[in-house]
Amino acid sequence: MAELINFAKVSLSNVNKHNPKVSEEGGEQNQKEEPVTTITKHFHEVDPAAALASARHEFGEHGGVNMSIEASATFTVMEADILRRLCVGELGPNEDYFVYSRQFNPTVLNLGRQMAALEGTEAAYCTASGMSAITVVLLQLVGAGGHVVASQCLYGGTHALLSRFLVHACGIKTTFVDMNNIEEVRSEIRAGETKVLYVETMSNPSLVVANIPVLAAVAREKGIKLIVDNTFTPMIVSPARLGADVVVHSLSKFISGSADVIAGAICGETRLVNSLTNHQDGALMLTGPTMNAKVAFEISERLPHLALRMKEHSTRAMAYATRMKRLGLKVIYPGLPDHPHHSLLSSIGNPEYGYGGMLCLDMGTEERANNLMQHLQNVTQFGLMAVSLGYYETLMSCSGSSTSTELLPEECAKAGISPGLIRMSVGYSGTLEQRWAQFEQALVLMQQQPKKLNAEGY
Repeated sequence: MAELINFAKVSLSNVNKHNPKVSEEGGEQNQKEEPVTTITKHFHEVDPAAALASARHEFGEHGGVNMSIEASATFTVMEADILRRLCVGELGPNEDYFVYSRQFNPTVLNLGRQMAALEGTEAAYCTASGMSAITVVLLQLVGAGGHVVASQCLYGGTHALLSRFLVHACGIKTTFVDMNNIEEVRSEIRAGETKVLYVETMSNPSLVVANIPVLAAVAREKGIKLIVDNTFTPMIVSPARLGADVVVHSLSKFISGSADVIAGAICGETRLVNSLTNHQDGALMLTGPTMNAKVAFEISERLPHLALRMKEHSTRAMAYATRMKRLGLKVIYPGLPDHPHHSLLSSIGNPEYGYGGMLCLDMGTEERANNLMQHLQNVTQFGLMAVSLGYYETLMSCSGSSTSTELLPEECAKAGISPGLIRMSVGYSGTLEQRWAQFEQALVLMQQQPKKLNAEGY
């Protein structure tokens, strides 16, 4: 298959390109250049915003400052033999040729180039959703009958994928462990069977922080791959620069920022993306979770201000967490010094981006959690009761009865998900003082409510 992806040479059309001439020795007259998109994995002093800004700017077809949207499903060629060469992998994006957007689309590839720059990987491929990104990379790297060692603290959908769907669909089994207990991690890796360690940088929803450098060292020692879901912490942590082999994202969240698109991304080595898009056995090519070019354009336009947004999300979350703690509330936020992984996140995080826009508030019971959320939304307009995260408005949900319902009660307990745990994705609309006054007012009103009597009248 053709080498992926020399973005500096990617254009928007196959028209006016003729079949490359072949020399007498059987090779192309113009030797293929080495890909220029490889970004060396720096482990120190790399600002993801600077890396993103250094990536090539894709102009529009007619010189527009924004790139063009290539909304074509299929692409024409000038000579019939080119189609054959495209379909057998002799030609591809490196030579400015495209055949079908389920495999490669110029607009989607450009977003992939930006994601690779952001995460510090050789390449990236963008998909129709975060779950599709996770699914295809596991299918490709683990294979039927393989084994995964995964964190016990994961998003409910990912947990269900690993604990149920992949088991029944293709015999992939998963052992869930405390990823910060390195000896437990080591003991559960099965020689010749385990293919992947899977973890979230910051767990959903309990905000457990993974020690990525240590886990990466274990993965290298054991000859397996470390996959890290970085959805909660774009800009804040750069897992690939810390040694992770693959970084996955739900782009629907902080990276999109507007809660209006569903999208995902896989960031890793060029050979991984090549294998995923192979005509014969590529999980992306053959299952087809294709990103729409218009969605790719929308997300690409939002990446330049991601750094500013993440800083403000973090600033607001830190302020709220500090003030909630002063009120005597049980708050979980890695930016607070008493969080068990505060020092770890401080050491692996990128400077100046803070500790993230996610915090948890434990109200003890689901009833109290729901009562507070209803006051916050319907009375004081502090935020919105909704799943998902990364929006400019604050989003709130009771995790145990929403985004983590796939977990059994005992699994919730291991993951630190209590019945009254409210997950807050802290937004930045309005002023900080305005929103904090709304939060305090909701607390006061909730506390003033008459207590419900039980059956005996007490």
